[in-house]
Amino acid sequence: MQLPFFVYGTLRPGGRNHDRHLAGRCLRVRRAVLADAALHRGPGYPYALPDAGASVVGELATVHPGLYDRVLADLDRLEDCTPDGDGEYVRVRLAVRTEDGAETDAWVYLAGPRIAAALSAAPAPIPSGDWSNR
Repeated sequence: MQLPFFVYGTLRPGGRNHDRHLAGRCLRVRRAVLADAALHRGPGYPYALPDAGASVVGELATVHPGLYDRVLADLDRLEDCTPDGDGEYVRVRLAVRTEDGAETDAWVYLAGPRIAAALSAAPAPIPSGDWSNR
């Protein structure tokens, strides 16, 4: 199944990684919110962590079907998402709500276990939940 990607940091339109990895490869990009997650500051880019009651603002990027496998591999590499889950991020299937109120499943890159433990020990949340409004 080719799920859309929920992007919330440098992969959002206008972000430094959007042009390289998503621009021209998407059928549609629309505003969306990930519930029960908080956005934390990282070293020039954010991390999302599960957090009941918080939310993360981003976009839902639906990739052209013919480019999907390449984009998925590129994003996994960018996010250091490894099959063993020991990378900087883990890719998980979560429900997000679009700006029109529809709920849909998407791939979301959350902080991997090592990063999540460090952030839990020294949290750096972004109160707005929006990387563009930090």
